[in-house]
Amino acid sequence: MTSMYEHAGGEEALHQVEEAFYDKVLADPVLKTQFTERRPGHVDHLTWFTSESFGGPDRFTRELGFDYIIAVHRGLKVTDEQRERFAALYLEAFEEAGLLDNPAFRDAVRSHVEFGAQVAQQNSHAETEDELHPIRAVPHWTWED
Repeated sequence: MTSMYEHAGGEEALHQVEEAFYDKVLADPVLKTQFTERRPGHVDHLTWFTSESFGGPDRFTRELGFDYIIAVHRGLKVTDEQRERFAALYLEAFEEAGLLDNPAFRDAVRSHVEFGAQVAQQNSHAETEDELHPIRAVPHWTWED
């Protein structure tokens, strides 16, 4: 079975998708309060996370760790509208890269981003450790190719 990472074209292809996605969120009126400026390294971090989640190298875990992603989202108070827009723009970036032609892959990418956006939203509102989503490692997504 081909991993999602391999199907997507590996790290270089995913980096291009994340770059396009990042451009979208920076320009989006719904997300501009969350993505106020281009931050160096953000696209790399997104790429590392997606790559690892899709079955690629564990660079996100090794270089940043899951606590990093929890800390980044704490206090952001992500709204439902922002969560939904984030997921829509993520799928749009994958679509524009020509990576969503396979229905099973499309469903897996949608599941990945919707889950991640839910976790980020929950963590963005958490005031105590108990209110955080229980996940503490990069989730690994698979699909039936």
